[in-house]
Amino acid sequence: MKSLQKNRIVYTYAISLAVLLLSVILGILLGSTKISLSDMLGAIVRGDYQSTEARILLYVRLPRVLGSLICGMALAVSGAVIQGVLANRLASPSIIGVNAGAGLAVTLCSAFGIIGGWQLSLFSFLGAFFAVMIVSTGAKKWGASRGTVILLGVALNAFLGAVSDTVKTFIPEVSIISNDFRVGDFSSVTYAKVIPAAVAIIVAVIVLQTFASDLDVLTLGDENAKGLGLNTGVMRIVFLMLSALLAGAAVSVCGLLSFVGLLVPHAVRRIATSEAKHLVPLSALFGAGFVTLCDTLARVVFAPYELPVGIIMAFLGAPFFIFILIKGKGGRRNA
Repeated sequence: MKSLQKNRIVYTYAISLAVLLLSVILGILLGSTKISLSDMLGAIVRGDYQSTEARILLYVRLPRVLGSLICGMALAVSGAVIQGVLANRLASPSIIGVNAGAGLAVTLCSAFGIIGGWQLSLFSFLGAFFAVMIVSTGAKKWGASRGTVILLGVALNAFLGAVSDTVKTFIPEVSIISNDFRVGDFSSVTYAKVIPAAVAIIVAVIVLQTFASDLDVLTLGDENAKGLGLNTGVMRIVFLMLSALLAGAAVSVCGLLSFVGLLVPHAVRRIATSEAKHLVPLSALFGAGFVTLCDTLARVVFAPYELPVGIIMAFLGAPFFIFILIKGKGGRRNA
């Protein structure tokens, strides 16, 4: 049995890497402008960086692929961690208000002229952490059921969204970026946005991987975790901070992209394992590849017109959310 489980995990890693590689290749090759890879690489080799081919590769497709990779990674891992800490398989950054908290922070930053760099990632993290702590503290203090936690997150989503809309009403300039931001989109991704977020995301994922065994213990429940010597209060804060950092950094790049943190961890648990030492890296790999493939699909299906990738994710995620809600599997601790 253990051998079969090990083989399944190995095969899952192989599939995830294949999906990731395929998504990167397609993301670079495909777009509204048809340019072959040889033309793009030829321009780079010749040093003709001002050519159309080189500019499309360097300043449009590469930052976009990089952005979709790191955001998919961040949101998927954030969802896996939040689900473990809250013991709720329906929880994800977009559902319980974490993305909305980061989104409000980005809206406020835009109002004050901060549109990129490490400051945007920092304030996005603070907004996300504020939101996740409200949900976590409320759930623990009031003894809320798993279903109530989701309702609390929905209410927080609505409230934070209303605050963001109020800011946009009084500062109309902020509304210029609001449509794509609220849906989730990579069309305006730049290196200035991607690089600071990528650094924060990679560091957070590495730290989470080192604490994987502690995350497994925490998912057993407070009493069992304390019996095994884990400081549950401290570790819960650590995990929520890291998940907020991941979600906040992603939101600062792509906006309010939904359902990645719900879909990907569920898929990984179903086809491979719930062990955090594999759940975290597999969620990162599948999340990166999945979002990049969806973004490529959003670019080419209606070319030369382009859909925000958040619309694709909503079409995929909403039915899945309804399905697991009806089946009643979202709230089980080890589902």
